[in-house]
Amino acid sequence: MTVLLATSSDWPVGEPGAPALDAALAERGIDARWAVWDDGTVDWDSADLVAVRSTWDYMARPTAFLDWARSLEPSRLLNGADVFAWNVDKDYLTRLSGVPVVPTLTADDRAGLADAVRRFGRTVVKPRVGAGGAGVIVVDDPDDERLGQDVVDHPALPTARGPWIAQPLVESVRTVGETSVFVLDGVAVSQVDKVPGKDEIRVHEHYGGESAPVALSPELAELASAAIVAAGGFTGRPLDYGRVDLLHHEGRWCVSELEVTEPGLYLDVLPANAGAFADLVAARLDTPDGR
Repeated sequence: MTVLLATSSDWPVGEPGAPALDAALAERGIDARWAVWDDGTVDWDSADLVAVRSTWDYMARPTAFLDWARSLEPSRLLNGADVFAWNVDKDYLTRLSGVPVVPTLTADDRAGLADAVRRFGRTVVKPRVGAGGAGVIVVDDPDDERLGQDVVDHPALPTARGPWIAQPLVESVRTVGETSVFVLDGVAVSQVDKVPGKDEIRVHEHYGGESAPVALSPELAELASAAIVAAGGFTGRPLDYGRVDLLHHEGRWCVSELEVTEPGLYLDVLPANAGAFADLVAARLDTPDGR
């Protein structure tokens, strides 16, 4: 059976720690290789299954990325283009129900963002379509001149533009950090705790953040699994995989984001995720329509 692992030209041989996934798939008798999603020479129809992995340049061209995903046979694409369509726009956080979510407002312009700051006080503003922490700012003044402006804050990431979402700053991110729980084939399998770098709220490595695997918390496993089930309601079917990012806000854990398009598996710090993801791939190859 042949599997194509979709990546970007910046990561032609896969995400950090990719050799662990390569080995896990090979151990299960699966012929897998990495392919750049926008490489016109790739024969995607030749694959028995396509798994989107490190397509982390999609935020600069979300329409092209979604057009590519929709061109693939739905039964052979994990999660699916319809899942990606709602997930690439963080507006879904305003519609996710049944689990606690960090309060979220959307804004199309400076006036809308100013209203959000008046409501939340110290506010995190980020593009609705974005990844890697690009364009995230913290604002406590509704007259802040940065509101509604394009942001260029890292040379490896594209310019961050609106529309935006606004959320109250979850202060615990500076102390407790952010937690990610990986849910594969409906089962919470692992957890990574992340802390931001000095003077930052972003936990991403390119902003100085650090990540470490920890024992899976039963409480957070239950919450993450419930969040993935709730997200399945957007398309009316269970999700194949997801990473649930969580913050501790006002005395409880809340969903801050759902990564169900191209979530990094943190294979460089949690190589055991490779086996769990390979098991998911093997199960789908055995029963491609059995999601």
